[in-house]
Amino acid sequence: MVSLLTPREAALRLGISYPTIKQWLYHGKIKAVKTPGGHYRIPEAELDGLLHKAKQPDTPKRQMMRTLSGRNQLVGRIVEIKIDGLLAQVKLSIGGQIINSIITAEAVREMQLQTGETVAALIKSTEVMVLRV
Repeated sequence: MVSLLTPREAALRLGISYPTIKQWLYHGKIKAVKTPGGHYRIPEAELDGLLHKAKQPDTPKRQMMRTLSGRNQLVGRIVEIKIDGLLAQVKLSIGGQIINSIITAEAVREMQLQTGETVAALIKSTEVMVLRV
């Protein structure tokens, strides 16, 4: 089922003002559906491509991200969490594409991760293959 947000919820999630997101809706920069009452509702997935640009308060967590050596830091939204025994599968939507992360169930509980939450995937790899599409 598609999760829909009010324009105010979407603006808050992106760190932009309510008037800005209304302008984006009027100019078609962001897709939305209209309720029978004429109110806009924005699919949560529509924000995925914009989350990396979202203004976030300069919290200690964000400052910590700048001190990590891993440069591949992709901001996205948790779309699913499955916990089975000691491990957990966390699916992230980043720009509309899905990345799966297998982490410990303990880490999910300690971090209090929840579906819909904005997080960053830190990818450290010496080998990245490229496929022509």
